[in-house]
Order: sequence, then C-alpha cells, then structure tokens
Amino acid sequence: METSELLKRVRKIEIKTRGLSSNIFAGEYHSAFKGRGMTFSEVREYQYGDDIRNIDWNVTARHNRPYVKVFEEERELTVMLLIDVSGSRNFGTVSKLKKNQITEIAAVIAFSAIQNNDKIGVIFFSDKIEKFIPPKKGRTHILHIIRELIDFYPEDRQTNIAVALEYLTNSIKKRCTCFILSDFIDSHNFEHALSIANRKHDVVALRVYDRRENELPAVGLMYLKDAETGESMWVDTSDKALREYYRKFAWEEEQKLINSFKRSGVDVANIRSDEDYVRALITLFKKRA
Repeated sequence: METSELLKRVRKIEIKTRGLSSNIFAGEYHSAFKGRGMTFSEVREYQYGDDIRNIDWNVTARHNRPYVKVFEEERELTVMLLIDVSGSRNFGTVSKLKKNQITEIAAVIAFSAIQNNDKIGVIFFSDKIEKFIPPKKGRTHILHIIRELIDFYPEDRQTNIAVALEYLTNSIKKRCTCFILSDFIDSHNFEHALSIANRKHDVVALRVYDRRENELPAVGLMYLKDAETGESMWVDTSDKALREYYRKFAWEEEQKLINSFKRSGVDVANIRSDEDYVRALITLFKKRA
C-alpha cells in the first residue's frame, strides 16, 4: 500500500476509534478490567479490625507496638492483543471484511487502554507467530500498531491458535488482560492451551465472523475456495439438503466452540463482520463489570 494511502487510512481509523474509546468505552473499560492485584502502599499503626496477616513484624519489633502494611489496588494493566492474520480474515460478503472489523475493534481497545494508562502489545499469528510488538504506552505506539493492523502481510495463511496462546503464556511473565481477535476457524484443538493461558492471564475472546459462514444462500452454482489451504470446489447451493447440511455443520462447530470457552472460563463476544461492534463490546464490558 502507498505510504500516503496508508497514512490516510490510519488517520481515518484513529478519528473513529479514538472517539468511540473516549465517549463510549472509557468508563466501561475501566470498570471491566481490573488491575493485576494489590501493591504495597505504606506502613501504619495497627487499628482495630485490621487483618493480623498484614502485620509488619520487622517494624512492629522496632517500635514495640503493632504496625500493618497497607495495600492499594494496582490499576495499571498490561493489555495484549492476539490478532489472527490467517487467510480466512480476508473473507466478507456484505459491507466489510473480517480483517477490517478486527482492525477497528483492536484500535478501540488500544485507545481505551492508553486512556486508562495501560501498556498494550500485539501478537500477530497465523499457524505460527508472525510478529510480536512488546507492550508500551503512548499515542505513537498505538499508531504503529494500527499501521501494522492495516498493512501487515503474513508469511503463512493457515491458523493455529494454540501456538499463539503458548507464546503468550511463555513470553508475558506478569498477569495481563489478553484479547484474542479471530474467527476461531481452526482445525487444531486449542482448548488446553486456552485453559492454561486463562489461568495465568485474563483472556477474552472476540469472535469476528461472517454470516455466510453459518448458512449458504440459494444462488445456484457457486465456486468456493478455502482461503487458507487453497482447496476449491463447485457447490450447487440450490440443493436444499446441502444448505441444511451446511447450516447444521456450522451450528455444531459453533456449539463446540462455545463449550470450549465455557470449560476454559473465557468470556466471549460474537461480532458479525457487517454489524456494529459497539453494542457487543459494551455488553461484554458490562457483563464483566
């Protein structure tokens, strides 16, 4: 993409998503995602009702009267975006590709994070780790992330979510909040890796899908090609039995995915590529808050 065109698209996304994160998501994001825990603040004299487990025995011994440690919530978060850049992201049948929807959602989360003084980093993945951007703060860092979201071209086209989750678990040492942005179309079983990652971190799934992945239109002969494997075939969509089989198969796969998220304890928002993602994100944030 030409540099001038890329900068125009970056600016357009910045204006839209920064406004959303300021006016709509700021409070929701702040209340939905807590800090990593409690951090030490000060030592003061023991008061009636204080937890004796917080007594600082060294200070108590020096002063001959009990002192306790005071803790406060650690607000600063590290936010990681796991971005699926496999071939299937380039699919879209109405007004927007899944790739474009993922880009806007990721930008909204990124701006919400820096407004909350949080660090944000990105892992781009296909069936391997394509690129890692370490967590940092600041507008310049966010714009760099948006540029990569718009103009990143992966080496591979297939999907392996487990690889991305394992990389997250091993590379990010402190607890973080992690958003996985993907269509979750993956022939590999990633539930085990998801459970492990969610025990160490706070993992949230943002599933971006297209409505034609759930049902076929009756439009006669249709040429279909798998964006990740390159396999192709002609399909007669006027065949009602075929359309019903496709719909049932898609529904069963979706149920498997829902059950995997439940068993792993991961919150999920399902966002269609041609629908407004604002309502889905606000619903998710309110549920967590």
